Amino acid sequence: FSGWDKEKGKYEIRSWMYEGVEPEPAGGTREGSGAKEGEPLQKNPVQAEHTDPTLQHPRCVYQILKKHYARYTPEMVEEICGVPQDLFLKVAETLCENSGRERTAAFVYAVGWTQHTVGVQYIRSAAIIQLLLGNMGRPGGGIVALRGHASIQGSTDIPTLYDLLPGYLPMPKAAHDKDFETWVRLNTAPSGWWGEFPKYAVSLLKAWYGEAATKENDWCYDYLPTLTGDHSHMNTVADMVDGKVKGYFVMGENPVVGSMNGPLQRKGLRALEWLVVRDFQITETADFWRDAPEIARGDVKTKNIATEVFFFPAASHTEKDGSFTNTQRLLQWHHKAVEPKGDTRSELDFVFKLGQRLKKLYENEYDQKRNWPIRDLTWDYPTHGITNEPSAEAVLREYNGYRVADGKPLEGFTSLKDDGSTACGCWIYSGAYRDGINMTARRTPYWEQNYIAAAWGWAWPHNRRILYNRASADPGGKPWSERKKLVWWDEEKQKWTGEDTPDFIVERPPWYRPSKDARGKDTISGIDPFVMQSDGKGWLFAPSGLADGPLPAHYEPEESVTHNLLYGQQCNPLRMEWRRKDNPYHQPYDDPRFPYVLTTYRLTEHHTAGGMSRWLTWLAELQPEMFCEVSPELAEERGLTNAGWATIRTMRGEIEARVLVTQRIRPLKIKGRLVHQIGLPYHWSSKGLIRGDAANDLIGFVADPNVSIQESKAFTGNIEPGRTSGQRRHATTGWFTKKVPPRMEDRDLPIVRGKPESRHGFKAASTKEGNE
Repeated sequence: FSGWDKEKGKYEIRSWMYEGVEPEPAGGTREGSGAKEGEPLQKNPVQAEHTDPTLQHPRCVYQILKKHYARYTPEMVEEICGVPQDLFLKVAETLCENSGRERTAAFVYAVGWTQHTVGVQYIRSAAIIQLLLGNMGRPGGGIVALRGHASIQGSTDIPTLYDLLPGYLPMPKAAHDKDFETWVRLNTAPSGWWGEFPKYAVSLLKAWYGEAATKENDWCYDYLPTLTGDHSHMNTVADMVDGKVKGYFVMGENPVVGSMNGPLQRKGLRALEWLVVRDFQITETADFWRDAPEIARGDVKTKNIATEVFFFPAASHTEKDGSFTNTQRLLQWHHKAVEPKGDTRSELDFVFKLGQRLKKLYENEYDQKRNWPIRDLTWDYPTHGITNEPSAEAVLREYNGYRVADGKPLEGFTSLKDDGSTACGCWIYSGAYRDGINMTARRTPYWEQNYIAAAWGWAWPHNRRILYNRASADPGGKPWSERKKLVWWDEEKQKWTGEDTPDFIVERPPWYRPSKDARGKDTISGIDPFVMQSDGKGWLFAPSGLADGPLPAHYEPEESVTHNLLYGQQCNPLRMEWRRKDNPYHQPYDDPRFPYVLTTYRLTEHHTAGGMSRWLTWLAELQPEMFCEVSPELAEERGLTNAGWATIRTMRGEIEARVLVTQRIRPLKIKGRLVHQIGLPYHWSSKGLIRGDAANDLIGFVADPNVSIQESKAFTGNIEPGRTSGQRRHATTGWFTKKVPPRMEDRDLPIVRGKPESRHGFKAASTKEGNE
C-alpha cells in the first residue's frame, strides 16, 4: 500500500484518508489512527466533504474495493489456496442466496483464522463481506468468534491485555501521556461515542482510588503504570530469557504447552527469580524445573535452575461465585455449588488477600510517594464464609458503578459523569447491577419472553443483544424485513423501539443531521448505525486502526511452500519477528528440509493445553494419545503406518506422535504442485493420566502486527517414520542440518528489509513509545 516509511518500518497512513478528512480513530483507539505524537485523535469531527451515492466515481470506496480485488479471481483462489473453483463459487453463492431483506448469514470463526500473521485481516475480510451483503446489526447475521473456553470475552473486557484498562480504555503511554489532561485530550474523539471518554476515565479512577481521587490531583492518574513499549506475551518471554523479568504470575494457563516455541518458553522460566502458578494440577509450567524434554535429554540440569516456584491450588468454577461473559457479550452468573477443598482458593480470594498483604506491608510507609497507589487503592470488599472469601457480587457492583454521594447503583453508562460524582469499574458493564439487582443472574425461561431473551442474563452494553441494530431498519427507520424486524422508529412515540434494546440514541430521529459545530455523540446522524466509529459508518475501507493496510491483502505465512503469487512482497511487511538463535526460521518457501505444511488444532474431547482434561479419566480414554493426522498419500510417500510412530521436526524442536491416516487431511494442489499437510492437536505434554509430546514445541515466535497473536496455523516441517532417538538436539544434529542459504531477504521487498530491529532480536515497526 501507499505510505510505507522504510526508516520506521511501517505505514504513514495519511495517504489512506478520505478527501478533506483528517486522521480518524477506529473504534476510539489511538493505535493506527495516524495521529502524531502529542496530537489528539482528531481536531474536528469527521464529516466527509465528498460522497458518491451512485458508486461510479473512480476514487469512491466501492470502486477502490473492486479494483483491489479484481485479481482475486476463482482461478487465483484455486492456484493459491488449493480450493477448487467450483467449491469456492458454491460458498460465495450460498452466502449471497442467504443474504438480503428476508435472509441473513453469519461467519463463525475460531483460531483457525486468528493465529496467522494476517489474522486480523482475515476477520476484516468477513466484515467487508457482511457489510456488502447487509448482514450486520440484524438477527442471524454478524461475525461470531468461537472461544477456547468460557469467559474469554470477559477476560478481554476487564482486561488481561497489557495495553488496555477495563472497558477498552487505552493504557497511558510513557512517551506522550504525561498527565491526565494530556491522556484525556489525546484519547477523546470529537465525533462518535468515544467523545464520552472523560466520563469513563474519571469514573474508573474514582472506583479504584475512592476519596483519594480528586480533581486537584488529576483523579490519581499518576498512580497508573505507563507503557514503555510492547509488553505482549512473546516479548515478555524474550525479556525473561534476556534477564529483564524477575518474576512471573501464571494463573489458569500452561504456556510451556499451550504457547508457541515451548523450548524458548521453558528457557525464559529458567531465567526467573520466582514463578507463581495457580492451577488445578501441577502443570508442566509449574514443574518445568524437573520435568522437561531438555532435562530428560540431559541438556539442562535441575540443580542449575535457580527459579523459586510457588504453586497454589485453584478452585474450579463449581467452587466459586462469579460470572462468565461469552462471545456475544452475555454475562451469566454462576453460583458456588460446593466449598473448595483444603487450601484451594478462587482467583478472587487470592488477588484480594495478596492486595491486603501488600497494603499492610506499606501501611507504615505512607510518606513515600511511590507507595501511594497501594495505600490509596480501595480494597474494602465484604467477605463471607469460613475462608473469608470476598464477595463476587460486590465486585460486579463496582463494575456497574454507583453514585459517590449515596452509593446508589447506576442505571447504565449514560449516567456516568466526569466530575467525580460517579465511580465505575468498567463502563461497558454499567447496568449489570442496576437497582441493586444482579441482572446477570436472571433466568427467565424462553416461553415467558420473546426470542431475544432480554431477561436471561445481561449483555453489554445496556443489555443490547445485537450490536449496531439500527442497521436492521432502513434509513427511514422502517424494518428491512417484517419477518426479521428488530428495532424501528416509532413515529407516534418519537423514539426507537423494538424486540431488542436499540443500539442507538433512542430519541434521535432518522432525519437528524448534525450541524458543523456538533461534537461527540451529537455528530452521529439519524442514519448512521455504527455509533462506536467516529463517523458512524461501517468501514469497507479502513483508513485507520490497522497497522498493515486499509484493505485485506494476501500474504504468505512466515514459512510457506510457495512464493506469493499475487504480490512481490512475500509476507506481511508489518509482521513481528524475533530473529535470534533460539528462535530460528525456515526458508520463506521451498525449503528442501521442510517440504510439508504443519497446522495445529483442538479436539472435542480435550481442553486447550490439557490442564482440565488430561487428568479426567473419561476424556483421557476418549483421546488417549498424541497423534499426527496425515493423508493416505503422504503416509505412502513417507512410509508411515496407521497407529505406528512418527517423528515431526522443525528448526525449533522435534516431537513424536502416533500416526492417524485419514482422508480428513487432504493434499492441496498449489500452483500445480501437490502439497501435503500434517495435522497436530496440541493438548498433550508430559503430565496427567495420558501423556505425549507438545505440538507447540515445533512453532517459532512470529506474530500479527495488530494484536501480537502467534502464527501457528500454517508453518513448515518434516516427518519420518519411527520414534525420536532422544539424542537429537532438534536443529543441531541429523540429516536436515545440511547447509541451506537462509534467504531471509526473500520475505520482503528491498524497501521493507530495513525494518528496525531492537531488543532481543525483535524486528517490528518502531512505536511512539521509543525505539523499543
